Amino acid sequence: MTSIKEQAAISRLLSFLQEWDNAGKVARSHILDKFIETNRGKTAPELEQEFSQGASLFLVRLTTSLRITYVTDSCLEKLLRSIGIFLSAVSSNRYLIEFLEVGGVLTLLEILGLEKIKEEAKKESVKLLQVIANSGRTYKELICESYGVRSIAEFLAKSKSEETQEEVQVLLDSLVHGNPKYQNQVYKGLIALLPCESPKAQQLSLQTIRTAQSIIGTTHPSIVDCVLKVLGTMHLEVQYEAIELIKDLVGYDVRQALLKGLVALLIPSVKETSKLQAKILSGRDLLRWGCLGQGRGVSCLTAAPSSDPSVLQLAPSLPMFLQQAAAAKAIGVLARNDMSIAEELLYLHVVHGLMAAMGNMDHSNSQRLASLTLECFVQMFPLVAEHVRKGMGEELYQLFLSNAEDLYMKLDSIQADILAANKVNITKALRLHGGSYSMNILYGSHDSAQMAYLTHFEKEDVESKE
Repeated sequence: MTSIKEQAAISRLLSFLQEWDNAGKVARSHILDKFIETNRGKTAPELEQEFSQGASLFLVRLTTSLRITYVTDSCLEKLLRSIGIFLSAVSSNRYLIEFLEVGGVLTLLEILGLEKIKEEAKKESVKLLQVIANSGRTYKELICESYGVRSIAEFLAKSKSEETQEEVQVLLDSLVHGNPKYQNQVYKGLIALLPCESPKAQQLSLQTIRTAQSIIGTTHPSIVDCVLKVLGTMHLEVQYEAIELIKDLVGYDVRQALLKGLVALLIPSVKETSKLQAKILSGRDLLRWGCLGQGRGVSCLTAAPSSDPSVLQLAPSLPMFLQQAAAAKAIGVLARNDMSIAEELLYLHVVHGLMAAMGNMDHSNSQRLASLTLECFVQMFPLVAEHVRKGMGEELYQLFLSNAEDLYMKLDSIQADILAANKVNITKALRLHGGSYSMNILYGSHDSAQMAYLTHFEKEDVESKE
């Protein structure tokens, strides 16, 4: 037989539940405000005590209201926060199961995909998914089996709030840890995000890919092309993360493809260059026609395709030159960090590519970064210094040695053409000397595995020439 005190508590609970059932939107909003204020941070036993061992009766009302009204309810954010109090409470496994049994995960994922729902509500939805994912492997698998990775990744790409995007990154990071069944799915989803238009999403995806890469231990075939394309970004924080990922990837089976891709970016294709020249000429005509008085023309700028001729936009082909500059920078980072990578790059005609990039008068940053990276190779390898000197000529070479970083400001058109059309072939020189001979003379002895790998590059170059 229940005591008078217990009866009074039960009566208060029934009265509270009846108040909720009869309340309209405004009244329910007030009820939720009070609930959030008084119960935030409570444990499951404390919530049960607050609701006279009937907390689940209120939770089921919250989840029912969520499922019925999440498309139009103005209290959605408060509803999600209230549910979060239950799910994040210590010893709340029972509440979690009750929420999942009524399709809670699917509802949260659907909220992320609806455009009319406010960003703050979506952020709360992501936080609830974090709580669920952090509850164990089974729950991570449930999210993935509900097409969660796709929904979460798409939301990361479309979200306009950097704070919300960072919460999504935390969720994806959780899904890639302790989830062997679906970690590859998360990894592929992150790679698929790299071409998206949101710089913040690109930055966060690159960071999380590095984590996923170390967990999975193998690479996806598409990762090289995707990362190299990201180098065309104008956002330095994205470029930094891309180069950090490249530094990791050279330790995997995509090393050769990655190094080849970086060197290839140093010399844009003739087709792309021709397109750019046409656009630059067109842009200059438009500038003379409608943009006089706007100041000096800037390389790779053209008139915007808008009704206002005074508005300038970056030419569509600029990413090609941004990639060129970033590739020169990445090559320099890799070469300075690892001598063996620098040696491999010599067999891929990196010196020729760097000198060609130095002659690109349409993009000064390409010239500057390529010059700094070439300086690194010249300092590391006397053989490179010898051939660069011959390729540049004495006067230009001395200018280069005196200040590689500022060389681009001192170049005239003839010197730029000499660099762009250079015929320097370090690979041929190494082959004539004999790979092992030149390496031993210049850099000391190598172990057999390293020499075999370098010989592979040498043979490959010979075959390509034939």
